[in-house]
Amino acid sequence: MAATLKEVAKHAGVSTSAVSRTFTPGASVSDKMRRRVEKAARELGYSPNLLARSLTTRRTKLIGLVSNNFHNPIFLQVFDLFTRGLQARGLRPLLVNLSDETDPESSIRMLRQYSVDGVIVASSTLLPGFAKAFRDAGVPVVHSFGRYSSSPEIHVVGIDNVECGRMAARELVNRGYKKVGFLGGPDTATSTQDRFTGFKEEISLHPQIDFKYSFSAAYSFDAGRDEMTRLLERSPQDAYFCGDDILSIGALTALKLAGLSAPQDIGIIGLNDMEMARWENIDLTTIRQPVNEIINSSIELITAMLDDPDRYPESRLFPCRVIERGTLRPLV
Repeated sequence: MAATLKEVAKHAGVSTSAVSRTFTPGASVSDKMRRRVEKAARELGYSPNLLARSLTTRRTKLIGLVSNNFHNPIFLQVFDLFTRGLQARGLRPLLVNLSDETDPESSIRMLRQYSVDGVIVASSTLLPGFAKAFRDAGVPVVHSFGRYSSSPEIHVVGIDNVECGRMAARELVNRGYKKVGFLGGPDTATSTQDRFTGFKEEISLHPQIDFKYSFSAAYSFDAGRDEMTRLLERSPQDAYFCGDDILSIGALTALKLAGLSAPQDIGIIGLNDMEMARWENIDLTTIRQPVNEIINSSIELITAMLDDPDRYPESRLFPCRVIERGTLRPLV
């Protein structure tokens, strides 16, 4: 049986309220008393019951971490950074898998059952209205990797996907490609839509360039491989912006299976710069999304909202940059 607060108080020769204050952040207790209580707690193997404390404080310190793309390896990094960052601040992540989910109501009901203090929606594909539903339900929320808005209704932290599309187009133009393609994720995803918009706008400034586009079924390896295989059966372009690293790796696999390679036959540029992109057998030229900065900023915002739920919504954008590797021809 775990030691109780009363047993620690008896062992330390103090009141139960003194033990409670010792393990309550911000409570008034002398250094001498704190050392005495902590020593007794160590000797008895006592740990404070956070669930019991939440009944008094009305704070569970639970943060719902909601995502809908568990098939993309970039989210292994995302979940690792989020969980460690929340735990370092004394918060406890509750991971929710929303794969194939578009209706927020069931998620709101579930997270309310756990009495979460706040929610972080970590998705670049869900519509802004999904995260807004949590706010409308009275739950503090931050949308990480969300769609930028100059007048957001909720806190949004991420990148300018339209500008990333432009960046990719400029890279292909500056490397002398005359036939370029956009191979995006699902056309319903906000990130796909914005990256396509930026790419198309930039390419339209160069009417001499032949431009084609297509969309894959998902942000996944299989979807990228399958869509590139389909394109190779026709008349493929000389280079593609695949809109995501995992799509790019799928596309590179399709090239290899067809006896082709990048950049010798077809150039490929991705987006994210996930760990696999730098592996020597992949060596993907890509646009780096500053995942660490986005996550740290998201945690900072959700933490601030626990004390100020009415904090005015803001959009925080972080700049991206091209990471030069080996799947595009050199700059001309």
